[in-house]
Amino acid sequence: MSQDALASGLAALDIRLPAEAQQKLLAFRDLLLKWNKTYNLTALRDPAQAISHHLLDSLAILPHVGAGNLLDVGSGGGLPGIPLAIAKPELSVSMVDTVQKKATFLQQAAIELALGNVTVHHARVEEMHGQYAQISSRAFAEIGLFISLTRHLLAPGGRWLAMKGVRPDDELKALPADITVESIIPLSVPGLDAERHLIILKAGS
Repeated sequence: MSQDALASGLAALDIRLPAEAQQKLLAFRDLLLKWNKTYNLTALRDPAQAISHHLLDSLAILPHVGAGNLLDVGSGGGLPGIPLAIAKPELSVSMVDTVQKKATFLQQAAIELALGNVTVHHARVEEMHGQYAQISSRAFAEIGLFISLTRHLLAPGGRWLAMKGVRPDDELKALPADITVESIIPLSVPGLDAERHLIILKAGS
């Protein structure tokens, strides 16, 4: 039943994934819920709900993820980083979380799911080094704070991918003048009866 729910959700999002990737997504869901009993990684406990609210919600941004390396900030339970890494094995995904137990879970998930394209950092993002073509967040912070904490990590010409619920117009109005909103994309997530938006931003020269 889980397989059918995932397959129909992917079809609704017009995302085609091989059977192996779909199995890995469900294995990740099971791992997340198992660790959740001890580590409190997500408020969700229902396996069926986790497909729509976690897997499909994360994958809804997949068509907008480019080829360059991606940093997922405040990854927590690995969302959207791990579903994206499973769906796009050629994509280099780094995930960072300040909470040790969450970083431990992410590391274990990468090992158990054999995700060679995943790197996990237990750190404060503002203290990290490196350059990333794409920086994503899902419910991490308001957009202005997200940008100020990660700006030093964005490669020239890079993009921020901010996953939000309702369209965050007030947050966008408060952005610095040299930050450009490239697009605001309403997302329709199968099985999720709530507003979702992806905000893609760039830094001016």
